[in-house]
Amino acid sequence: DQRRSQRPMTGLGSGFIISDDGIIVTNNHVIEGADEITVILSDETEYTAQLLGRDPKADLAVLKINPENYKLTSVEWGDSEDMRVGDWSIAIGNPLGLGGTVTAGIISAISRDIGSGPYVKFLQTDASINRGNSGGPLFNLEGKVIGINTAIVSQTGGSIGLGFAIPSNSAKKIVQQLKDFGKTKRGWLGVQIQPVSKDFAESLGLENEKGAFVSNVNPKGPSKTAGIEAGDVILNFNDIEIVKMTDLPRVVAESDVGSIAKVQVWRKNKKIIIEVELGE
Repeated sequence: DQRRSQRPMTGLGSGFIISDDGIIVTNNHVIEGADEITVILSDETEYTAQLLGRDPKADLAVLKINPENYKLTSVEWGDSEDMRVGDWSIAIGNPLGLGGTVTAGIISAISRDIGSGPYVKFLQTDASINRGNSGGPLFNLEGKVIGINTAIVSQTGGSIGLGFAIPSNSAKKIVQQLKDFGKTKRGWLGVQIQPVSKDFAESLGLENEKGAFVSNVNPKGPSKTAGIEAGDVILNFNDIEIVKMTDLPRVVAESDVGSIAKVQVWRKNKKIIIEVELGE
């Protein structure tokens, strides 16, 4: 209805300060499409934030505020690889507009694929996460950020104990790139892949269904130059085992553009190592 007056829409989310000069991390979906971004600190001080960069594929955004004479307190990144199922985790955020809400739970699973893009495997937690918690930090018991609360699975829209956080080790690198370049630079191999089915494994002489089957090679991609062929099965990338096909895009994307990657492939009943200079 065109006659209705347009009211500004307001969205709520969470974020955390990672440096004393006012760099803030949040989710891309928290600020996506926003005309104006306001950051409200725990003591109700308000700042207008500038968007430094965002990455929709990993659902991360980096903001900057100018604290002037205000002394900001920043948080430190922790090592998400150290987390194990059963470890305690603490979420802080702004659920339903109730800023500064702290909830606790355990890490329920690590490396969870919830089908939201190829580049992130999530930490799962049963700490209560609701609408407005997105972009907030998930801490370990030492008060270091090991995840960024991003999604929940719920039929009701409220927390039923299935919360998902982007691991800090994945986020750290992306956040640094958004800060430095305003965009993410991901490694590129230039292959189309599919899962290794039971039939594929048997016909190729593989002992299991691990790896990524190369169905096509981009004629202008780095793989073509390096000599990877359609029909190869990629088993290992820079000494990281490719257990499922979906592991490959993530480990390639996390590698530096222009770096030389060691790719182990299965071809004609033997393993060979091919060195590929990754594109962007």
